[in-house]
Amino acid sequence: MAGGRAGAAAALLALGLALGGCASTVADLPVVGAPAGLPQRPAQPGEYLPVHDIPTARSNDKTLAPADQAKLEADLIKARDRQAVAPADPAAKTSTR
Repeated sequence: MAGGRAGAAAALLALGLALGGCASTVADLPVVGAPAGLPQRPAQPGEYLPVHDIPTARSNDKTLAPADQAKLEADLIKARDRQAVAPADPAAKTSTR
């Protein structure tokens, strides 16, 4: 009795796996078909993105001048120092639970 049930369960599992593997081709059959209003598939599948293409060299160099870079760094340091001495907001503290 137990061997018959196990065999039937194994057969159903194998049948389910076999039919599951064909699911993509079954969906293309005209009888089963796709739902109404579904756009047609393109004739050719989409191409992969060119991830290995190297962009061309930039023609104009827009790096910061040393004086501008020094000014920017000084501004960032001043902003960091202002935030370090600013009083902490008691409402912003998180729970210690």
